[in-house]
Amino acid sequence: MSHQHDTVFRSLSDPTRRAIFEHLCLDGAQNVLALTEHAGISQPAVSKHLAVLKQAGLVSGRQEGRQTRYVANVEALAPLVDWTRTMSRFWDAKLDDLDDLLKRMDQ
Repeated sequence: MSHQHDTVFRSLSDPTRRAIFEHLCLDGAQNVLALTEHAGISQPAVSKHLAVLKQAGLVSGRQEGRQTRYVANVEALAPLVDWTRTMSRFWDAKLDDLDDLLKRMDQ
């Protein structure tokens, strides 16, 4: 697994970061104040979580006047989607093998 894969997985492993990312995906661009109100944690904590998400490429910030608006970069989820697809194929094959074995045992 590549470093980028690890970074994406690690950044989304935290429930607060995952909630911030999901909020940005579902509700669009937000400033830190809106994210802080939604997350129910302090502004410095939200900023730290945003820094981790930015490092993983999951969010980016755009300066608008004196505030920064953050937006989700859903294309950064590609490593997670690829991994999930690979694991799904793996388990589908294993379950098919188990099904075949059980059918042979029933005969």
